[in-house]
Amino acid sequence: MVLRPTPQPGILHIAPYVPGKSGATGAIKLSSNESPLGASPKAIEAYRAAAEHLEIYPEGSSRILREALGEVHGVDPERIVCGNGSDDILHLLAQTYLGDGDDAVMSRYGFSIYPIVTQAAGARILMAEETDYTADVDAILASVTERTKIIWLANPNNPTGTYLSIAEVRRLHAGLRPDILLVIDCAYAEYATADDYSVGLDLVAEAENVVMVRTFSKMGLAAVRIGWMVGPEHVVDALNRIRGPFNVNLPAQLAGAAATRDVAFTEKLKTYNAQWRDWLTAELNSNYMQVMPSQANFVMVLFPDAHHASAAFAALLERGLVVREIGNSYGIANALRISIGPEQAMRGVGGILNALAEIS
Repeated sequence: MVLRPTPQPGILHIAPYVPGKSGATGAIKLSSNESPLGASPKAIEAYRAAAEHLEIYPEGSSRILREALGEVHGVDPERIVCGNGSDDILHLLAQTYLGDGDDAVMSRYGFSIYPIVTQAAGARILMAEETDYTADVDAILASVTERTKIIWLANPNNPTGTYLSIAEVRRLHAGLRPDILLVIDCAYAEYATADDYSVGLDLVAEAENVVMVRTFSKMGLAAVRIGWMVGPEHVVDALNRIRGPFNVNLPAQLAGAAATRDVAFTEKLKTYNAQWRDWLTAELNSNYMQVMPSQANFVMVLFPDAHHASAAFAALLERGLVVREIGNSYGIANALRISIGPEQAMRGVGGILNALAEIS
């Protein structure tokens, strides 16, 4: 036997995260849920200005960014932690509250990062079955064990686009022990239009065991990697003890602060997305395809079987439209996830898939 460093138990059993494909040069990428309108012009300007000071360490706590977030969202900046993307925050939460012998619960088709961060912390991930590809509060509560320490809830959910109303989120929280941390991951909150949807800031303010996690990646700043969390003082304190001292770079902090304050651009993004999300949903829904109602900046399209989904992916790819196959990463082999993008791309997707349906 060759002696060499050995990873911690379970690390090599973790399935690595698989990002969306980019396709050939000139292809339109609809596989990663990126902003359909690019970034806020004010964020771009702030990013460029930061290039004048690349020799300086960023402020360690992301103070400028936290103050902007607090101002716009009505939150005490001291209750905010920022990270290198929301994935960074999720890893910190898992490292802080999970360990060997612990459990975390997620819905069956929840974000694929949750098993990774859970298993990396030495804990076990438990899957709660969903109803119509939507998180089921009763199933989640039934999955809780005496060893459960975290509930991961993506709301709206990736890759399904479905969501829980704030009443259902509160019902979930009411059924949990006070020592279980409810993590509400609102990565797609900027795109949600349902009247009964909420990111849950009131619940975070009331409870000692709820945090809300957000990202800038879906609103135009995916390249600079910014995530943030609002939580109780004791959770913020714990995460700051293990967080990297400069985990958000200076250009990201300044661009994020500018994007946060550019409320008009965020609203423009939401309006555009809602228009084409609704259009694509209506265009594709048929006896051949079922589009799940979405509150995100993508739609999940269900086909009769995995073969038809694969044929649809290939037909779109051949015409330079790259969407996301989610069979391997999420276990929904008969589905494709399609990001909302430019009008030309949306009309192209509609035309290609409807033509495919006519000959199937």
